[in-house]
Amino acid sequence: MNRYFLTIEYDGSDFVGWQRQSNGRSVQECLEKAAAAICGATVAVEGAGRTDAGVHAVGQVAHLDLPASFKPAQIPLALNAHLPASIRVLAARPVAENAHARFDARRRHYQYRIFNRHIAPALLGGQVWHVPQPLNSEAMAAAATHLIGKHDFTSFRATHCQAKSPIRTLTALTVSRANNEVLIDATAPSFLHNQVRIMVGSLVLVGQGKWQAAAMAKVLAACDRSAAGDTAPPHGLYLMGVDYDFPS
Repeated sequence: MNRYFLTIEYDGSDFVGWQRQSNGRSVQECLEKAAAAICGATVAVEGAGRTDAGVHAVGQVAHLDLPASFKPAQIPLALNAHLPASIRVLAARPVAENAHARFDARRRHYQYRIFNRHIAPALLGGQVWHVPQPLNSEAMAAAATHLIGKHDFTSFRATHCQAKSPIRTLTALTVSRANNEVLIDATAPSFLHNQVRIMVGSLVLVGQGKWQAAAMAKVLAACDRSAAGDTAPPHGLYLMGVDYDFPS
């Protein structure tokens, strides 16, 4: 058996999330069924990021073990033939037999897409968060700088988050505008449950003029979930990519 890293994109709208669950169809389950179909045996698939229901990916990474008879170029086509159209394996590359998509990941990159126009989009349903009120993206960018670095992110974690520690190192958090879209990009070695979506919900309050940019530092220091903004909806969030130290 050889181990492979898969690069995967998916529309999370119709899934309960990445992780296999008893209450609905997951991306992981679909991939494991596809892998079993092509090799005739049970195959475990482990992902780098456990995206929630409704969250999308353009650069999820997962590992699995397949017989050595499979060539890397064949694997995406073989798997895609057994996957729903909303999941696509883009590439497969051989890695060391002990390489792990989750535990060997060094940085994860997420992007949140806000569609900022009075009229809702006709073509992006389920792909962006529509915020009709004008947003000051420059003020949001200034507020974002207060969150960069190593901090206690208790204010920006879901109340049911199971992480042992709220300490995380946010290496980048930027806000930019591209026509009607406000794009929020976040990079860290790892994130707390709902951390990106709560940061986005808080930054939107700054963009709407309800908070000053400097308020973000006070929210962070409060270490209290009730001090931050609402959790942004999942359908605007994308896992963009995962970095590893070994060569691609």
